[in-house]
Amino acid sequence: MSDVIRKDPRKNWILRNRLHPLHEQVVAEMNGPAAVVRGPSGLIRKNPHAVGFIGPNGIKRIDRLGGSGSAAASAKREQQEEQLPIIAIEQPQSYVVVVVDAANGELSAHDRDVLGQARLLADGRAENTAVVALVFGALKAALGEAANPDHAFGLAGADRVMLFDDECYAGFAPEQQLEAMLAVDRQLSPVNWLFPDTHLSGNDRALRLAARLGERPAMHAWQIKDGKVTSRGGSEMTDITRDLAAATAPRILALASECALPVDEARYEARLLPLPSVPNAMVRIKDAGAVAVDPNQIAMGEAEFILSAGNGIHDWDQFHATAAALGATEGASRVAVDNGFMPRFRQVGATGTWVTARVYIAVGISGAVQHLQGIGSCEKVIAINTDAGCDMVKRADLSVIGDSQEILAALKARAEQGAVAVSEPQQGKADGESNHNVA
Repeated sequence: MSDVIRKDPRKNWILRNRLHPLHEQVVAEMNGPAAVVRGPSGLIRKNPHAVGFIGPNGIKRIDRLGGSGSAAASAKREQQEEQLPIIAIEQPQSYVVVVVDAANGELSAHDRDVLGQARLLADGRAENTAVVALVFGALKAALGEAANPDHAFGLAGADRVMLFDDECYAGFAPEQQLEAMLAVDRQLSPVNWLFPDTHLSGNDRALRLAARLGERPAMHAWQIKDGKVTSRGGSEMTDITRDLAAATAPRILALASECALPVDEARYEARLLPLPSVPNAMVRIKDAGAVAVDPNQIAMGEAEFILSAGNGIHDWDQFHATAAALGATEGASRVAVDNGFMPRFRQVGATGTWVTARVYIAVGISGAVQHLQGIGSCEKVIAINTDAGCDMVKRADLSVIGDSQEILAALKARAEQGAVAVSEPQQGKADGESNHNVA
């Protein structure tokens, strides 16, 4: 037999054809051992020699975005999460409480960072310490039972969950939320209170709790290491370090984003705890709801919903109308800005503005490396493009392949229908009340 390695033209053709029914099987044969395996201790181990995938042209590619750029990678990540063993703490001796923001009813990246830091603090203690996630307001997805492997809080590192979902806790309700935190403090006596240092809720809650308990909190903390917490001070020009083992150690910590890595190789029980008895607070501040503002008046770096245009946009009037109907802040690629269709301050990317939107819709943007860097912190990326193999489609969590004009027209029509459906019941209710008063 000859030792010359010969290529199989049929296998090479299957590798290039992603729609072939044998494509995945041939890819597995060509790539050799699995890239991710589970070791004897239950931890996920990665084989560096098998990292990557075969692209549509038969060239091996490596996903530099951590697997967040394709639906296949997301499905694989969900499958790995289902296989994670549940870590349970039956009788905790102490607690670390994390008051999450849970904006729009779901955990944010900042919340997961703080839960990851709480996990480090709890695991570093000698006694069994449980991490408690305290949530104010309703969640987008209903909480499951303790053994539910898809539990978002369990995957984020929480052993227990306390959900204050009554209407009196929704929105900005600082007095009632403070009474609830004080009740939890009396019931659990946590060793630490952790908050995401956000100006909307976490910062305010931490300061109110510290003032009521008469404690000195650690605000703007960005690192906890070797038993010490480091905070930003002096207009963020200096660092303030405090010893967590000292008698005057801060028990209340407001943590910056990326203070720690989120939990990714374990899932915890996330058992629901019964709520303590909370007295009714004297309400002096009432949440009147969000103020309607022009989305384009919001700074690009602070916008939560961005509709971004690239070279694939041919009807700019339609793009502006769609952004207005969706209530999205307008963004643009460098090509659209250089061609004079959008102002320079609308440019998204490493050479423009780094954005952290919760939803980022890229219309007709191929995905240059500078643009992908600028949207690296966006939670959900949606790509609308005619090229199914462009880098933006590979990066996106959801891709729509088709003509941008047709898709934007459908988006605009759907948004206008939703606005009419919301306004009609309110109008009917107002009319009914008016008739009742007249009668």
